[in-house]
Amino acid sequence: MRKLINNPNDVVTDMLSGMAQAHPDLLQWSGADTEVIYRKNKKESKVGLISGGGSGHEPLHAGYVGEGMLDAAVCGNVFASPSPDRIIEGLRLANSGKGVLMVIKNYSGDVMNFQMAGELANDEGIQTDYVIVKDDVSTEDSNIGTGRRGIAGTMFVHKIAGAAAEAGKSLSEVKAVAQKTIDNVRTMGMSLSACTIPANGKPNFEIADGMCEIGMGIHGEPGIETRPIGSAKEIASILVDHILADMDYNNSETAVLVNGLGGTPLMELYIMYNEVAKLLNAKNIKIYKSFVGNYTTSLEMAGCSLSLLKLDDELKKYLDAPADTLAWKEK
Repeated sequence: MRKLINNPNDVVTDMLSGMAQAHPDLLQWSGADTEVIYRKNKKESKVGLISGGGSGHEPLHAGYVGEGMLDAAVCGNVFASPSPDRIIEGLRLANSGKGVLMVIKNYSGDVMNFQMAGELANDEGIQTDYVIVKDDVSTEDSNIGTGRRGIAGTMFVHKIAGAAAEAGKSLSEVKAVAQKTIDNVRTMGMSLSACTIPANGKPNFEIADGMCEIGMGIHGEPGIETRPIGSAKEIASILVDHILADMDYNNSETAVLVNGLGGTPLMELYIMYNEVAKLLNAKNIKIYKSFVGNYTTSLEMAGCSLSLLKLDDELKKYLDAPADTLAWKEK
């Protein structure tokens, strides 16, 4: 294992400590569990916004804490849901009397623990509500079981809901715009390699040389197809086709995210974006705003995902609103 770490069991605490020291506008919770990062200068009398989940996906979630986005991020161990005890600390830190919205990715542990923490917070007099992100079109959309996974499209929910909260909207209004974002974002990913969880010390799966996994999950969950890598043009076409088969984007404006999983150079991500843009332009799908880079990673996994967010005037307004976090700067 080749990683710049100390004790494999301390990677999350060490990471957040470094993050708080590098960015003075962030604070690390100093209680018994320190895996919460929160805003130092939170705007008062507004709806709080928190999110979280397993670590290893940075900059998701802690990288989106700051003005115009999250008030706190609750970080579990690598690829593991945070406990309700950690989450309720995040709710307390985000609360300023107007309620707190939880943005939850659709994994059974995350959903269960965040909902439990919300109930405990309600008992303390903190009003809470939640939305569940499930943007991954490689998994079935079902009300039975967990259903679709929440992946890179979560970033758009943080941005748009955070802007609505910063603008003074009520808890129900912030939830509504967060849910609208969820309803209009779709993501499809692919992987070129495995990744290594520090505590395990070895790759969590194998992909043969020259092959890739279409629809691979951000924790190494199986995809829908293993195939030869092929060209960027071919891979872009597969990702676009899967998304457009799930949602009609015809004659609409979209935000486009080509997201790296941690181990793919920007050169290749921009090559992918170039092919995606050609495909969307050919289909008369207008690109309103583009994002290329590492927004939701999977440790050092090579590969990428594509997210498309269908926009209306309200979503564009909040997408363009000011934000100041370590991973998103919007003036």
